[in-house]
Amino acid sequence: MEINPNQILEDGRVLLRPLEKSDVDHLLYFSINEPDTWFYSLVRANGKENLENYIDIALKAKENKTEFPFIVFDKKTNHYAGSTRFYDINFAFKTLQLGYTWYGKNFQGTSLNKHCKYLLLEFAFEILGMERVEFRADANNAKSVAAMKSIGCKVDGILRSNMPTFESDVRRDSIVLSILKSEWIDSVKENLKSKLH
Repeated sequence: MEINPNQILEDGRVLLRPLEKSDVDHLLYFSINEPDTWFYSLVRANGKENLENYIDIALKAKENKTEFPFIVFDKKTNHYAGSTRFYDINFAFKTLQLGYTWYGKNFQGTSLNKHCKYLLLEFAFEILGMERVEFRADANNAKSVAAMKSIGCKVDGILRSNMPTFESDVRRDSIVLSILKSEWIDSVKENLKSKLH
């Protein structure tokens, strides 16, 4: 099994389409004007060169079928809003991770993220047949952790000293959260659906 390389996910609010090299142009505004978007990221996309590198890394991983990056288009404002992706895709174990998600400041705190997550989770569980979707974040990134909990993620635990941080000797603790297929079917899907507006 594999994901169609041209896979598009959309509803009335948002369109997620495969990230392309030329999308540097659509995301450059955030890269130049909102560099702190990647404060907690190991791979930065601030500045044009970093953004090009960020997209190149994502596209190479897509070729290797371990990741599937999307660009996010907000239909409400008619603007590109950010990016997200499936990664660590493991069809044999029926698991994947959902992350590398970021949006421009004007799109944060809107219902855009919930629409994106609904489409991605529905696709992962109901089309790809995944049993578990995992999310990770820097344990200090309270905003990201709160966003994940609000869509129905449960905390699995903390991976201590899990990975390096950007240009620092300090290693980060990663918080691991997840949604299981049974939870999606039993309650998470309907709860998340009720928050879409």
